[in-house]
Amino acid sequence: MGTGHHAATTAGVRRGDTVTVIGDGAVGLLSVLAARRLGADRIILMGRHGSRTSLGQEFGATDVVAERGEQGIEQVRDLTAGQGTRVVIDAVGFMSAYEQAIGVVRAGGVISRVGLPQYEQAPLGVPTWFHNVTITGGIAPTRAYIDELLPEVLDGTIEPGKVFDRTVGLDGIPDGYRAMAQREALKVLVTP
Repeated sequence: MGTGHHAATTAGVRRGDTVTVIGDGAVGLLSVLAARRLGADRIILMGRHGSRTSLGQEFGATDVVAERGEQGIEQVRDLTAGQGTRVVIDAVGFMSAYEQAIGVVRAGGVISRVGLPQYEQAPLGVPTWFHNVTITGGIAPTRAYIDELLPEVLDGTIEPGKVFDRTVGLDGIPDGYRAMAQREALKVLVTP
């Protein structure tokens, strides 16, 4: 939850915003929850795993775009009357997700990157410069958000724990990682 919150706060999500979240993994879904918590009115979730995007809708996504690349960019642009969104969260970290982020951010918008980059260099040229796009994000200082988020978790205002869809003991950790890698589990909870 702290990483999703970091994505939304570094992007400056505010009441009434339209936000695009790229990625339907745990961080992407919790970015949806964080954006809704901060007041976004419309949240476009770019993901293609039905059970995950359904949870994203429960967390506050208003639209789901399953297409990737140029088709996905075109669909988000269609949903936003050609403008794109002021806030885009890249919760994936692949170059293709970053390129989608550049394709769907509107002029003057913000791209918040919290997915660990799986590339050394990314384009910052004409598309971002001419359109005054801010690029932010990075490693989430999750401990800094505990005092703000934990009371809402404990009182049930938000339920980020819904991303845990499998529980394993200590001996099951390797299988838990395998299940997440093979998309058999969204997030695995380890119990002693």
